[in-house]
Amino acid sequence: MSLRMKFPLFCTAGRVDRGGVVRSLVLGLCLLLAAAPIYAAQPAWVGTWATSPILDNNKDANTPVLADATLRQVVRVSVGGKKVRLRVSNAFGRSGLVVASAEVGLAADGSALGAATSFALSFGGRPGVVVPAGAVMLSDPLEFSLPPLADVAITLQLKEVPEAITGHPGARATSWWRKTGDGAPGNWAQAAAVTRWYFITGLEVETETKPRAVVLLGDSITDGYGVKPGTHQRWTDELSRRLRANPATADIGVLNHGIGGNRLLRDGVGPNMLARFDRDVLVQSGARWVIVQAGINDIGTRLEARKRGESFASAEEIIAAYEQLIARAHLQGLRIIGTTITSYTGADFYWSADGEADRQTVNTWIRTPGHFDAVIDFDAALRDRENPARLAPAFDSGDHLHPSMTGYAEMARVVDLGVFVTH
Repeated sequence: MSLRMKFPLFCTAGRVDRGGVVRSLVLGLCLLLAAAPIYAAQPAWVGTWATSPILDNNKDANTPVLADATLRQVVRVSVGGKKVRLRVSNAFGRSGLVVASAEVGLAADGSALGAATSFALSFGGRPGVVVPAGAVMLSDPLEFSLPPLADVAITLQLKEVPEAITGHPGARATSWWRKTGDGAPGNWAQAAAVTRWYFITGLEVETETKPRAVVLLGDSITDGYGVKPGTHQRWTDELSRRLRANPATADIGVLNHGIGGNRLLRDGVGPNMLARFDRDVLVQSGARWVIVQAGINDIGTRLEARKRGESFASAEEIIAAYEQLIARAHLQGLRIIGTTITSYTGADFYWSADGEADRQTVNTWIRTPGHFDAVIDFDAALRDRENPARLAPAFDSGDHLHPSMTGYAEMARVVDLGVFVTH
């Protein structure tokens, strides 16, 4: 029986009251309730893929000419669903981004050139959208059967693009672009490859369960430095596979918000983490946890800072930045998980004696209970047992700073999935 059918019964009961005033109040309330619209429960959305935008005005021989171009960009999702919607970002633009059309489709073997039939997205019922400077636009929900851990081809036909481009250099994926007028719409034979993402920052799915996602906020170690395009060997990729294989965590979306060269306190490659925390963490659909992997760039860049006579972050300032992130996460009901800073002895472009001392100070604070809601000890997992100030040879990419592919796999392996079951 609908709510509207129940209201007359409630009103009839009001006639039993002998008091005219009470009867009038009850009847008036019934009329108001009967006239009020009945709202259906809002669908629940959860992020299945995401990336952090930066100002990306890279110019070289392989840089796409994006005005009047069509981009087909490939992303690997985490969880599946029956409906999808896309986030299109013009975060760093100083004029409007004009998107003529947008489509999504499953990519065959990770190749956009072999993508299956694409399905058109809409924005407010229209095929295209103008994304204002600094804004993000969500597409309308699209009925689309998306399997978990699938490769998705996102096609954007662009008209006008701002001079300041919003993108993500560390895609670790191969995408394609061509001028819109080059051949038939479905012909990608003459397309050029690109290993960057432009203007897309998130893909979401509608879920029938309580939405749950974990956001990975980090630097190049989370962004996947050294991972070859299309191989999906970042530690976040392996974490996504582990979560999917465990029935208790299979519905958790994994959102990679790593930026190579990023720092907690000072801008560098991309805005500092304190500045981007709201956009890249707090507004993510379904976010329940955030894992923070940060600090090594704040410590290591002191060598260049000294040469230029500039200030750099101390251990105390790094800890204060962590405290800010913890407080802001808790205000939004998120659990925040800290990770220790891994060894970097031998990375002579970064290493210093006082930097190593600060790393030890910060790691001691991270490991101390009462700060983060949980801790992942990446330092203990990756360090050399014979020389703890260095990465173990098997886990060292060779630059003594970034993990190898084996090291990334080990990082994902030491994440306690129980953290995601008990909250």
